[in-house]
Amino acid sequence: MSTHTALDGTIAALLVVVLSAACGSSQDSAKEGPRVFLLRAHALQWVRDAVHTSQLAPPAVSTIRSDGDQALKVAPLSVTDKTAIPPSGDKHDYMSLAPYWWPDPKSPNGLPYIRRDGERNPELKNLPDHTNFDKLMSSVRKLALAYYIFGDERYAAKATQLLRTWFIDPRTRMNPNLQFAQAVKGHNDGRGTGLIETRDIGTVVDAVGLLAGSHSWTDNDQRAMQEWCSDFLDWMLTSNNGKDEAAATNNHGTFYDVQVASLALFVGHADLARKVLKSAAQQRIAAHVQPDGSQPRELGRTKSFSYSVFNLTAMFELADLGDNVGIDLWSFRSDDGRSIRRALDYLLPYASGERRWTYQQIEPIKAQELVPLLLEASFHFKAPEYRAAALKMDASANSSVQALFLEAVSPKQSTKK
Repeated sequence: MSTHTALDGTIAALLVVVLSAACGSSQDSAKEGPRVFLLRAHALQWVRDAVHTSQLAPPAVSTIRSDGDQALKVAPLSVTDKTAIPPSGDKHDYMSLAPYWWPDPKSPNGLPYIRRDGERNPELKNLPDHTNFDKLMSSVRKLALAYYIFGDERYAAKATQLLRTWFIDPRTRMNPNLQFAQAVKGHNDGRGTGLIETRDIGTVVDAVGLLAGSHSWTDNDQRAMQEWCSDFLDWMLTSNNGKDEAAATNNHGTFYDVQVASLALFVGHADLARKVLKSAAQQRIAAHVQPDGSQPRELGRTKSFSYSVFNLTAMFELADLGDNVGIDLWSFRSDDGRSIRRALDYLLPYASGERRWTYQQIEPIKAQELVPLLLEASFHFKAPEYRAAALKMDASANSSVQALFLEAVSPKQSTKK
């Protein structure tokens, strides 16, 4: 597990999600924005218009610009960069090792590997596909956001280069499967849990939406990307690994639904997305969250607080996706009180230090992990106390991205249509 990607490099993308309420604009009144699903199209449109009309001071958006500038330096990445050969014999197949499995010290050759939950095996660095894919997704979303906000074609050209190399170019593209992801030596060549490594594919989908209209991203690129995503979605739905992940009863199952819904919306299968998101109310929220807000399937981990936030992040993303198809997961509440908000309220006093976490957590609690969710919740639930709690936890409250957020929610801006 790694920190949610909204915290990677820039929190701007997630802040834009919640700006819709802050802007005082509505889907009907705003101009048509980009084709995005986790982000809010009309909020993005508002931010871009505000930047172009100088309603937001340059310091307030400098992080978006600087993140885009840093991503311009990223070299193209490919699954074919690895030296190891997957069991298929095809370097175009993605390949990785399970992070928490280690050589057995009691075995002469270390096999079969044994599990040490929460402790990452340094052997992971020998297979760079996972690291490279994370870097690709991070870079592409920074570039696409910078292109959309500023209209600078350099960002779109670089994002296009990175996307073509990883997904489209026959010489370097990744085959649309994760058959050999998170292998456990001595046990298997890959497993369903490996699908967690593409959990942020929805951010790539949104990045493609932000690139629409650029000179660099062509109709052929769009068709090729949709074909790749359609093939990957099909693999997720029909492969044994995909079916195993769909049946997972912890964060893996929740993020599986996030991926399926994101991809389904992107390739035009709205009915599939609606079906997945409708079932998520019971299958992912009610089944995961107890009436008191705890998440037992995450509390058994060695990083129980972090994994509770991790799974809640996936629930928030499901709720964001549900807004695209008329499924309201924000207000879902089971008869005995299980809900997204209850799960957030359970974690908040531990993140703020008001209570001491009594479950296993082998690394210090990082209160900042909860900040993006608190900021978003403050708008969806019309509860300013969440925003106040977030600002107390965020050590970078005076950063330029935070300034953008504060500028957007100021009374002056909230009256703007």
